[in-house]
Amino acid sequence: MQKVVFKTSQGDIEAEFLENETAKKIIERLPIESKVKTWGDEIYFDTGITAPSKGGTLDVNIGDISYWPEGKCLCIFFGPTAASSGDKPVPASEVVVVGKTSAKPELLRKVKSGTKITVTMD
Repeated sequence: MQKVVFKTSQGDIEAEFLENETAKKIIERLPIESKVKTWGDEIYFDTGITAPSKGGTLDVNIGDISYWPEGKCLCIFFGPTAASSGDKPVPASEVVVVGKTSAKPELLRKVKSGTKITVTMD
């Protein structure tokens, strides 16, 4: 697993990326700098990266970091999204899980749309 950090003015979000093809493609392109958007308890942002989407799923969990091929975005799920009917996050369409964070939802909720985010290797 590769350690990465999502840096924001609200604090650093530490994560570990998996060893799958999609995660490796994203790691190759670090650092990434973007502006955050939110969708319920999900942070997402454009990466400008076209990465493999093999293994796409709608089944994600709190703490999952996923690549959303449709938007070329990274997503951090930390609670229910606009598509959820319960407490579990549901993506807008299929995503590829590329990592995991144990960051507290309280920290992630402080990161608002328009916030600058930088992703680097730890």
